[in-house]
Amino acid sequence: MKLIERAGLCALHQLDPEVAHGLSIRALSAGLAPLPGVYHSPRLKTRLAGLDLPNPVGLAAGYDKNAEAVTPLTRAGFGFVEVGAATPLPQPGNPKPRLFRLNEDRAVINRFGFNNEGADVIAARLAKAKRHVPVGLNLGANKTSHDRAADFAKVLATCGPHVDFATVNVSSPNTEKLRDLQGKAALSALLAGVIATRDGLPRRIPVFLKIAPDLNEAELADVAEVALTSGIDAVIATNTTLSREGLKSRHRDEAGGLSGAPLFEKSTRILAQLSQMTEGKLPLIGVGGISSSDDAYQKIRAGASAVQLYSAMVYQGLSLVTEIAKGLDALLARDGFATVAESVGTGRKDWL
Repeated sequence: MKLIERAGLCALHQLDPEVAHGLSIRALSAGLAPLPGVYHSPRLKTRLAGLDLPNPVGLAAGYDKNAEAVTPLTRAGFGFVEVGAATPLPQPGNPKPRLFRLNEDRAVINRFGFNNEGADVIAARLAKAKRHVPVGLNLGANKTSHDRAADFAKVLATCGPHVDFATVNVSSPNTEKLRDLQGKAALSALLAGVIATRDGLPRRIPVFLKIAPDLNEAELADVAEVALTSGIDAVIATNTTLSREGLKSRHRDEAGGLSGAPLFEKSTRILAQLSQMTEGKLPLIGVGGISSSDDAYQKIRAGASAVQLYSAMVYQGLSLVTEIAKGLDALLARDGFATVAESVGTGRKDWL
């Protein structure tokens, strides 16, 4: 099975990255990809912001932007799945090419710009999907919107009844001035609108906030204060970075957000700092550069209650999800932890 997957990855890597991405979604939707299901272990069961996860290894937003493969993705080994980002109105995103593999760096640069089919189409697909694990939606804003803060609430109102959680994404670097919404006053106002909309849904779902890895200490402290007082349920740390430090690939100077292995240290340090600032009062989800069970374990020990991955699958395939879950189970057992929760934050000081 691993040989077949490796051959498939090699074939996809001969194609334009965005074309390959689209083909992988279609293969999943058509039932052409092997789906191992979720690896189960009592140690891996995780309670996150009211959600019961069979394991703490999730899919980050950005892969299934239009919720086309929700049902198969929830049977692919993930403990939870996040789709999107969705915006109120459909939009094409930025001009192509806008996705680049940095093979030498085991990284990816994208400047998609929230390309998606719009909240109405995505809501209809979510309503039909069978969810075997919790499914969430990444909320975005239209590039041409006159009130981007209001866009997040609009998407939640449309799609909220069909998901298990929602993520406010003010940290994408590919929509001009979007990251300005991470400022204290702007973020407080935006989240107040989202929470009010959430409270009007047929059932209460947790709201997460996704932040950038490029915040300085003062900016991160402001985010932590807002997160603790706004009523949100968790923070995802982090999105892609604008940094290009230490890259070797010929695509290193392309505009956009960098994800993959080079992001690991920067995002984990932000995660640990945020864990310290929030004093364990708010669950954190660690994202950025995870490509092994050891990486996932380091994120958890730095303060994450769960993790998400995406870019590493470009290089290692979908089987990586189960490999990480099994490896994480073994690491927890090795160190004498009966649950993931027991290990959260135990190595935070190493990143401060």
